[in-house]
Formats: sequence, structure tokens, C-alpha cells
Amino acid sequence: MMRESLEKMLAKGVDNALLRFGLGKAWLDEGDAAQAAAHLRRCVAFDPKYSAAWKLLGKAHQQQGDVAAARLAWEQGLEAAQAHGDKQAEKEMTVFLKKLDKTT
Repeated sequence: MMRESLEKMLAKGVDNALLRFGLGKAWLDEGDAAQAAAHLRRCVAFDPKYSAAWKLLGKAHQQQGDVAAARLAWEQGLEAAQAHGDKQAEKEMTVFLKKLDKTT
């Protein structure tokens, strides 16, 4: 299992944005949004410009029912995506934010 090998690396002292992104995505895929959010927050702390991590962090918050945190993550992700021309992430997070606006 991918997550287990990433957890082993983390236990050995390897810790970086890519590792945390992998763990966050793995936990999200397994349906544990709280664990995912914890790793994704560390990921964006390492690399605030990591737009894909902001995108998943927003999803993790949304799955936990924390709309305000989801909005904040996507807004920060949008800034990160715009700052380095990540058009795809920018488009996706714009859509997520519009959907949030319809539900709140």
C-alpha cells in the first residue's frame, strides 16, 4: 500500500512537501479527511505555492463539513495557482468556490 510506505519514510525522518502531499492524497482517497487535512496543512507550510495541495486541503475541509476552512484553502490555492500560472488548478478551485457560494 502506498500510504504505508510513505508513513515509513516519514517515521524515518523524511519530511517534505511532496511526501506530505502524497500522504494527504492517500488519506483522502481512503476517506479520512481529518488525517488528510493534517498532512496537507504541513505540505502547504513547506510550500505555500503548492496549488494542488491547497485544492485537496479544501476538499478535506469540505468533507469534514468545515465550509469556512474549505473556502480559505481554495482562496489561498487560487492565489498560489495565479502566482505561478497553474491555469488548471485555478479553473478547478474557481469552480469549487462558486459551488460553495451556492450552498451557503
